[in-house]
Amino acid sequence: MKQPRKRKATVAVIDIGSNSVRLVVYEALERSLISIFNEKALCGLGREVQSTGLLAPDAVDRALTALRRFRALCRIQQVGKVYAIATAACRDASNGPDFIAQAERICGVQIEILSGPREAKLSALGVVSGIHKPDGIVGDLGGGSLELIDVRGNSVRSGVTLPLGSLALQDVSHKSLKRAERIVQSDLMDVAQLKAGRGRTFYAVGGTWRALARIHIIQSGYPLGVMHGYSIPATEALDFARRLRRLAAAGLLANIESVTDARRPLLTYGALVLEYVIRVARPKSIMFSTFGVREGLLYSMLPDSERAKDGLICAAQELNELLSRSARHARELIEWTDRFVRVVKLRETEEDRRLRHAACLLSDIGWRVHPDHRGEQTLTQIINGNFGDISHQGRAFVGLAVFYRYAGLSEENQPPPIIQDLVTATMLERARVLGAAFRVAHLISAARPGVLPATHFRGEGRKLMLVFEHRMVDLVADRVGGRFKQLARLVGRSGSIVMR
Repeated sequence: MKQPRKRKATVAVIDIGSNSVRLVVYEALERSLISIFNEKALCGLGREVQSTGLLAPDAVDRALTALRRFRALCRIQQVGKVYAIATAACRDASNGPDFIAQAERICGVQIEILSGPREAKLSALGVVSGIHKPDGIVGDLGGGSLELIDVRGNSVRSGVTLPLGSLALQDVSHKSLKRAERIVQSDLMDVAQLKAGRGRTFYAVGGTWRALARIHIIQSGYPLGVMHGYSIPATEALDFARRLRRLAAAGLLANIESVTDARRPLLTYGALVLEYVIRVARPKSIMFSTFGVREGLLYSMLPDSERAKDGLICAAQELNELLSRSARHARELIEWTDRFVRVVKLRETEEDRRLRHAACLLSDIGWRVHPDHRGEQTLTQIINGNFGDISHQGRAFVGLAVFYRYAGLSEENQPPPIIQDLVTATMLERARVLGAAFRVAHLISAARPGVLPATHFRGEGRKLMLVFEHRMVDLVADRVGGRFKQLARLVGRSGSIVMR
């Protein structure tokens, strides 16, 4: 029987932005952040800062009311540690210090007013923490500012902040899109950080750009509703941004129900900034990231040894511990499939290997579901999982491998074609092979540890043998042999069981 898990020390971030004030509570300060509570209030603190230099009184009242609720929520959730940050509106407004002083008394914690460069760096670190080996330009569009910064793997370069946030742009342009376009064009044309993005990825961070991603997902009929890691070619994103501007000019944005009323007026400004980012940077693709300043702040607090870990593997290990019958068995399954790959000489990239390892860790998380629905339910759970460091294609591959483990490989029982279409033909075949290997491994071991290490693979020409140590020979049966022969056929071999 599993021992009760020790309760982790939760951590929360209060993020006082120019448009929204948000509380996010995370399960723990660790490499793979899992949010357990997330609430925002659209207060519009930065609504008039550019024109008046002040936080609007009604916006201040709404923000302070939200902060009182957030403090109460942290208390009833027994949050272990609370961090608070404030961004462009509070650093630019002349009454920002007075507001922060009131906010600190309510929250009971010190609030860090982020400088532009600091905000840019934390946004970039958020992307580093949530996207595997990013390479491109991070753009964080808030209500008050746009931060741009270059990232290459774990390396973060110097960033720049510009007063092009959606609320700020609406304010300074007096709600004139033509005037806003001239401002955006002037401010972005000579930004060095953008010009370094040619042919690379532009990582779009921030609520307004997430809203754009949500609209695109719905309108395109894309099969996943996960915004993090959603990627579209830059040319397609440019056409989409221009189309949104035409809808705004025709007064048709009010028909977009997937975006809140308070966010809807800002979509046009977000689309305008994205359009000129693409025109200047000329990136290859646009990838939307839900990991940003808050996640970057917590990632920056981790020791180097934790930051160096693979976020996907950490998330899969956590789910393995929570949901599998034996966490140790999943780790043995990784080694077992490692041996299989070596013996049959499957060619794997580093990315192939990490996805296979993640699939091993998740291969038993559906055991509590009714047997008739384990495949589809686990596929859904994985492709919509609340974790980062994996592309949508990677989600589909891992989910398909575990689907085949539960559902089998018969033609009558296949995953939805729209999910299969997310991966290449090669990846789909590899997922089938991996699923077939899982079916052998779990049948042999009943998902219990200590069994798989007593079996070994041996190859002789086109023959593939599964060798059982003498102490495990009673586990051999026709069903095991049948599944192993199926696995061998998938890799172009004949299969047999050997006992020694």
